[in-house]
Amino acid sequence: MKIIKVKNGGIGESLGLKSGDRLLKINSQRVKDEIDYRFKISEEELIVEFEIDGKRKAFEIEKDFDDSLGIELEEFKIRGYANDCIFCFVDQNPSGMRKGMYFRDGDFRLSYLHGHYVTMTNMGPKELNRIVEQRLSPLYISVHATGVELRKRLLLYGKDDNLLDKIKFLTDNDIELHAQIVLMPGINDGANLLQTIEDLHAFYPRLNSLTIVPVGLTKHREGLSEIKPVSPEYSRIMLGQLEQLNKKFNIDIDRSFIFFSDEWYILAGKEFPKIDEYGSLDLVENGVGQVVSFITKVKEEKEYFPKSFNTNREFSIITGSLMEGVFRAHIIPLLEDIHNLKVNLYVITNDFYGDIVTVTGLLTGKDIINQLKDKPLGEAVWTSYRVLNDEGTLTLDDMTIEMITNKLGVPFNITQDSILEIFNRDIHG
Repeated sequence: MKIIKVKNGGIGESLGLKSGDRLLKINSQRVKDEIDYRFKISEEELIVEFEIDGKRKAFEIEKDFDDSLGIELEEFKIRGYANDCIFCFVDQNPSGMRKGMYFRDGDFRLSYLHGHYVTMTNMGPKELNRIVEQRLSPLYISVHATGVELRKRLLLYGKDDNLLDKIKFLTDNDIELHAQIVLMPGINDGANLLQTIEDLHAFYPRLNSLTIVPVGLTKHREGLSEIKPVSPEYSRIMLGQLEQLNKKFNIDIDRSFIFFSDEWYILAGKEFPKIDEYGSLDLVENGVGQVVSFITKVKEEKEYFPKSFNTNREFSIITGSLMEGVFRAHIIPLLEDIHNLKVNLYVITNDFYGDIVTVTGLLTGKDIINQLKDKPLGEAVWTSYRVLNDEGTLTLDDMTIEMITNKLGVPFNITQDSILEIFNRDIHG
């Protein structure tokens, strides 16, 4: 692996390493990626082989258990998945987007590092054994269905991928798993859903949770399988079954085994569970308890909000339509109590993907600019960091924060879902 940086004062600098050299082996074993490096470097006595200026050199190194070599390595190449899900969002992107928008991530290493849900179709014995050997736990697994024939239909894989055998191997070896089902009306619900839940529940507690999310559809589905959207009525029916399902698949602790993502509650117009009902699980970034966590955070922050301003102040918040009700019911009233402050809430319709897509994280820069044109914006526009890619640099349509700022004529800012951050960064100036 290529070395991209050598830290000052570290072992690597003392060995004469520099950017562009390569790490080849540790204790005679090839280093495959960053995770492999972290695992192998934990030994206290090492023989490390590098390629320096095109020549192989080996060093015997003695170090403490928690010492690294003081180097940063290039990012590893991400593996795609071996199937083609009928509901895959990648297939619902329009043409002309950046190359990465059409890549199907199926890499278990990103599941371990970042909590991405991945299918297990491309996991063979080599990958499974590595997961166990290096204790890559927890992992987040996209299941959708456990019935073999239905899985073939959903994943377009063409053969039995032995999902349950793979789950058994990992859980038997103490790897913690969290599973997800993307639910499609009339396809993997009903008896199919019950079978999937029962099959997965058999692996509790190592398979520690099951999240059910509604299928996401865009207007760009030409030539794809017909899938019905999740309606408010369907959401109410499904939520009505949740308590019964959790009683049937009881795990005798203070939280449930089955979780429905936040979209179900918003679509159904139902109250969210209390935050303590999620237990100690951290599934927020996967849409479970995200809204409740946000509301709770803002209410805690309220104590530190300004009571008033000496002069009139104004800023704008934008959101996708899914969160409009949450903002109007829980956030805007708190801000209206602040004297001399005006906050505009603008709901952005997703013209790019179609108005059936309602989450803030899938808004594009173009839609934001077009729909805020000629509207009073105040001193700045604020929205969630989720409108940007993982690097925090680009929207889905390749616009930067600076580009949107220039088009709007006022600063376009992102926040880590914190209203207090807005006051601390701009309003308090």
